[in-house]
Amino acid sequence: MNNDKNLKQYWKRNLRYLLILLLIWFTVSYGCGILFVDELNMIKIGGFKLGFWFAQQGAIYIFVILIFVYVHLMNKLDKEHNVDED
Repeated sequence: MNNDKNLKQYWKRNLRYLLILLLIWFTVSYGCGILFVDELNMIKIGGFKLGFWFAQQGAIYIFVILIFVYVHLMNKLDKEHNVDED
């Protein structure tokens, strides 16, 4: 019985992590690359407009960073719930 409750908590937190990280990714890719592009284009970094940079490369970099964040969070969660592979 306790194990079922533990697994439900595990999946609930896993889904919460997924939703938060996907919301961040959506905000960066859609928000910065499409919705706020005009405001961001007023800022230049390395000769490129910031809105253009987010649309072309920034969203990809953020996505890769979020993958590493997810791996870190899941490793920590696995150890908390004793489902890690170590």
